[in-house]
Amino acid sequence: MFPEGVTSASLIIVILVAAAVGAGVDGLLESVVTNMVWLAIIAGFVATIVAVIVRNELIHHIFGTGPDTFKVPGVVVTFAVIASLAGSLSAHELIDDYPPYYNGIWTGTLAGIFSSVLMAMLMITF
Repeated sequence: MFPEGVTSASLIIVILVAAAVGAGVDGLLESVVTNMVWLAIIAGFVATIVAVIVRNELIHHIFGTGPDTFKVPGVVVTFAVIASLAGSLSAHELIDDYPPYYNGIWTGTLAGIFSSVLMAMLMITF
């Protein structure tokens, strides 16, 4: 399996990368996509995918653990879509209750964090 501490490090990597990517995607697309629900869904999905790719690259190349292949089972892709939908929609609902923070960057940040936390729980249990 993984050496001690690698699981915690990979979770931190996933959450930080997803938060940054979610904020960036929402910041870039805020003027193009006017529907905040779709904006949150797009940001959560992109953040989840990028965070998983970055995590796999770092785990293999820096820590030297894990397989060298990046084969993703179909069930994991399905769960990633579900996790990003659930995380993004819950982030939208949460930020919708706080109008001063209702903008693309906060929505994307929370969508990335919530989606990545759900995806991280999947990665740990799968």
